[in-house]
Amino acid sequence: MNDIYKILEELDIKFIDHKHRAVFTVEEALLHKGDLEGAKIKNLFLRNKKGDKHFLFITDAFKDIDLRKLSEVTEERKLGFASPERLFKYLKLTPGSVSPFGIINDENKEVIILLDKELLDNNDKLNFHPNINTSTIQVSKDDLFKFLKWNGSEVREIEI
Repeated sequence: MNDIYKILEELDIKFIDHKHRAVFTVEEALLHKGDLEGAKIKNLFLRNKKGDKHFLFITDAFKDIDLRKLSEVTEERKLGFASPERLFKYLKLTPGSVSPFGIINDENKEVIILLDKELLDNNDKLNFHPNINTSTIQVSKDDLFKFLKWNGSEVREIEI
């Protein structure tokens, strides 16, 4: 498993690390870290109907998501939630720890990152788990893009 802290330091990405008890849902996270500055995030690990494409959709924690609409926007047939087994296979993460930082474990660059444009337009500071759900890292939007560019996975900004 790759060390996200080491990679962020090597990339000269500034971050603030907030330790907390383990959280498994957005609701739990808001109870224990709701006072953090910056956007509260929901990360959805998805697959297409065939199961041959996987996506990590990053959006505002409070936004309701219509998977049919997301399927239309991505031009994929019937996006749905991927299983915990697929999540571990591609990102080496477990439910409750999903984060864009997990793409450091996607050695074959198979997961496509979908960024909600509205989230990016409205926030300069973003909060993500560092691949474990007992901590939250705050980074700037620019530093998130620096990390994503370094990683080399496909990234799409979408409006939904």
